[in-house]
Amino acid sequence: MNDEAIAGISDWVVRQGIAGASETELLDGFCERCLAAGLPLSRGLVLIDTLHPTFEGRAFRWRGDGGEVEARLEYGRSDAGEAAERWRRTSFYHMLQIGADELELRLDADPAPDFFGLDELIAEGNTHCLVLLHRFAESAAIGEMDSVYTHWSTRRRGGFTEPEMAALRRLVPPLALAMKCASLARIAETLVEVYLGRDAGRRVLEGRIQRGVADRIGAVLWFSDLHHYTAIADGSAPDEVIPFLNDYAEAVISAIHEAGGDVLKLIGDGILAIFKADDPGHACRCALNAEALLRRRLAALNARRGEEGRPVTFAYLGLHIGDVFYGNIGSEERLDFTVVGPAVNEVSRIASMCRSIDQQILVSAAFATATPEPERAALVSVGRYALRGVGRAQEQFTLDPTAG
Repeated sequence: MNDEAIAGISDWVVRQGIAGASETELLDGFCERCLAAGLPLSRGLVLIDTLHPTFEGRAFRWRGDGGEVEARLEYGRSDAGEAAERWRRTSFYHMLQIGADELELRLDADPAPDFFGLDELIAEGNTHCLVLLHRFAESAAIGEMDSVYTHWSTRRRGGFTEPEMAALRRLVPPLALAMKCASLARIAETLVEVYLGRDAGRRVLEGRIQRGVADRIGAVLWFSDLHHYTAIADGSAPDEVIPFLNDYAEAVISAIHEAGGDVLKLIGDGILAIFKADDPGHACRCALNAEALLRRRLAALNARRGEEGRPVTFAYLGLHIGDVFYGNIGSEERLDFTVVGPAVNEVSRIASMCRSIDQQILVSAAFATATPEPERAALVSVGRYALRGVGRAQEQFTLDPTAG
């Protein structure tokens, strides 16, 4: 591989990185161009940690013979259990321990290196690997995302030549930088989605961040909280409270998302969500679908926790529909992307009323009116009640336990 080919591949990587190519697109295009330029690659692997609540990082893989390979996969936490044991057996971990940035592995040696994952490469006939580690400066690290790990293999007898390894040493840093940029963009998407909600996060990334800018929208509002949460928390060991909240929050949030809603806030054991009401009847139907999903998931969750001897509960739910202001609210130094308006206050009061009249779900008259058939037929009035902070008594509805 000559200098012109190396420069051409590096230029392609830089341009694709600027254009916003994904990690898989970058790795595939890089490896195919190296192969076309005469570099005898058979396998490529790039690992990079990330910031995500459920997994530690992502691996991207390329295979040059057309065989099946999972191009992108997420890997879990590697700090405990079998995952930690596997990580400690990798060439990457070995390099971190000895402070190396490069490791050359002869897979056709006798005995062959015994790092984790090499058995598959040896079985495919790979003869030689070059492992490269590109570390970030401490100020450039984000959490555990502090390096790009790469692994390059060939099947050619005798392995890579010295000029070919020199070419990889020149080519991989631009690729690592482009992969880092793509991963940072993905981290931004993850963080705003996880902490702001899917729709609010999308709006923030689209540039809707100016203080005081808000849209007036119609929405179905959902507010739920947990029965006897304070008593359960007070009576539980400190290390049981967070798992308790996580179990029930997962049931609620997954039901809302699956039914098409967006969670805006977690307030202790309370959850505020919206179903945008471009079509009010459809939004009401989606909210009721979420409620049905939630009840099924709570039943399964309570059965599991009961078998484990852990505390169980259920959720109170208020549903309402109305116009709200949806946008950025706060100070110059701290903004929140959320909804405000009388309807937001009313839905929290409706949820609070559930305790007073012993109902697990209450919906407002406005919600009941907007709900289409056949769902409307399942709503029954429980009477008129004065909501705290609301001037007049309002009729409330619940689900008929004998319906459907």
